[in-house]
This record gives sequence, structure tokens and C-alpha cells, in this order.
Amino acid sequence: MKQLMLLTLAGILGGAIALGSHQLFLVEETPAAEKVNYSQFTGSNYGTKINSSLNAAPTDFTRAAEKGMPSVVHITARKTQSQAQNYGNYDEFFRGFFGNIMPEIPQEGTGSGVILSQDGYIVTNNHVIDFADEVEVTLYDRRKFTAKVIGTDPTTDIAVLKIEDNNLPALRVANSDNVKVGEWVLAVGNPFNLTSTVTAGIVSAKGRDINILQGSSAIESFIQTDAAVNPGNSGGALINLSGELIGINTAIQSRTGSFAGYSFAIPSNIAKKIVDDIIEYGSAQRGFLGINILSMDSELAEELNVNIIDGVYVSDVVETGAAIKAGVLPGDIVTGVDGQEVKSAPELQELVGRRRPGDTVKLTIYRKGNIQDISIRLKK
Repeated sequence: MKQLMLLTLAGILGGAIALGSHQLFLVEETPAAEKVNYSQFTGSNYGTKINSSLNAAPTDFTRAAEKGMPSVVHITARKTQSQAQNYGNYDEFFRGFFGNIMPEIPQEGTGSGVILSQDGYIVTNNHVIDFADEVEVTLYDRRKFTAKVIGTDPTTDIAVLKIEDNNLPALRVANSDNVKVGEWVLAVGNPFNLTSTVTAGIVSAKGRDINILQGSSAIESFIQTDAAVNPGNSGGALINLSGELIGINTAIQSRTGSFAGYSFAIPSNIAKKIVDDIIEYGSAQRGFLGINILSMDSELAEELNVNIIDGVYVSDVVETGAAIKAGVLPGDIVTGVDGQEVKSAPELQELVGRRRPGDTVKLTIYRKGNIQDISIRLKK
């Protein structure tokens, strides 16, 4: 009898090992009536202007795929925890078999990552590795390495890993501000443990906020595409037709847990800044304006009796924040940052989120029919 129960227990443990085999943020797609639920990035690698002629009418994607695939890695994240933590009330039952020495139940998840430097820095999603105490990286040439977690930033869902090797195929990083809606892109990753999978689609939107990251300081300004992304793609590369990184694939919108038409990527400009911060300082360095904001729309514009429907409404200012010291007032509407047009709150959060404490930004403000510029020195 005891042997039979042990065999049953082994089956339970074997089933537990299989849980969490893929990592991907899912945005549950529900009926309309319900809530829809680096190299250290060097100057020479960053800011490439996208050649629009390459994106006009592609006949094949082979050159871009050949550049992207060797730089995308497979990540296996593992953690062991005591059986008692998993089975709660069954603790005493298991102790009857094992005494005070409880068995360890491994948990495992997989995802993707992108090589950013020849000496082994890799970017992935925080949610791919945040539970793990052991991370293994498998390269395109099938070599395996134990990776060290250099740092993470849950507010952007970015994590930085390091493996010890040289002359790795680092992916060139493009300026995600240059990405255009309608542009062809490729998603490179390891869905369902299928290594080096490439899918194609177009950019269908920018600056998307889908409410998957927790916390008031979270930055969501995703690139939305219709390139097929599935569990295991998280942390992989979204590349342009020049084979350059423009985003880190992070989430899909789905009813089934698999691709259903929409996928979302962290823009490379955000990833660039966070990775540089983590490598240089050990953590993300965020500068804050000290304002509470809402995206403008036609209803808010009508309520405020203004003719502006694009921009960011300042609903309140923090008493000790940077903005109030510079003269920003509740009721102001932000329409630009450093000369770049801002149409929504996610766009403003992205542009400010690229800056560090002590940096100065210039906000273009609409106030009572007048436009003015206000320079603000960001605080922690």
C-alpha cells in the first residue's frame, strides 16, 4: 500500500514539474460587454534611421531573419521549493512518508532573450526569470550557459542577464521612435520550445497601454503588431527589415492563451535605457515629474471646453515634486516633450521614463488658450 501511494505521489510530482513551461504575459480577450481584461547600448549601435524603401513592399524576409536569429537565445528558468509550500494542508500526509526531510519540487519556465553585447549581456522580460534561482541560456549554436541575473526592473518588465563568453552575435539596436505604423516587422523567439522561430507582421499601433504591469510608476507604451507571438516568445526580439532590434516581445491579447491577432513589445528605446541603467548602476534610474495625468480625448476636451483632444491633462501636482517647483499647474495640458509631440499619457510616461533624476526636460504646455514651454529638472 505504501509503495502504491509513493508511486501516486511520484505522478503528482511529475505533473508539477511540467507546470509553467512557457512564459508570456497574457491579456485576456473577453466579450465587448466585459472589461478587456547590449552591447551596453553603444552610440555606434543605436539610432539607425530606418530605410523606408526596405519596408515598402518586401518580397522576402531572409536577410532580416539571418541577422536576427543568431542573436536570440532560449532561456530556461528554474526554481525549487518545498512540497509543503505547494500542497499546504497535505503537509502532514507527506511528512508521514518523508519525515522532516521534504522533497523539492522543481518549477520550470521557458522564454527568449536577446544578445546585446559580444561579451554576453542579454535582455529578456522580468516575468520570464523573476521566480527562478537558476537561469540557463541556450545559444543559436546550441551551446548552453548558466546565466547570472545582473538586475531587473518590474516597472518595465525588463531583466538583464550575463553569460561568460566572447565574440557573441550581438543584435544591432534601432531607434524605436523611427518605427512607423504599417511597417513590416519580424518576431524572433522560441514559442512552445521551438527554437529560432520567425514570424512576420506589421506594426498596427504605438504607445499602447494594456494594464499588465503593476504599480503607479509602471511604463506601458507598447509597440502593437500582428506578428504571431506565443508562449515562449517573451523576451525575444521584434526586428525591422534591416535586422535591427526595435522591441522586446512581451505580451499577447488572447482568449485561449495562444496568439489571436495582437502582440505587444517594449520599445527598444525604453529597453536601451533600462539595460544601461542596470549595467551601470545596478537598478533602473527613474526621474519623475511629480504629476497625476490623464490622456486627453473628446469627452475630456468637451468637459474642459478646449479644442485639444491630443495631449495629457494634468489633474494634480505633487507638492514636493519637480513639476510644481517649475510652475506646472493642475489643469495644464502637456502637448510635447523636448519638441516631440505627445498625444497620450503612455507616450509622456515613455519619454520621461528614458530620463534619469537630475535630467532636465522641456514640457510644452497649453494653459488657458496659451502655449508655453516649461523646463523641469526631474526628481527621484
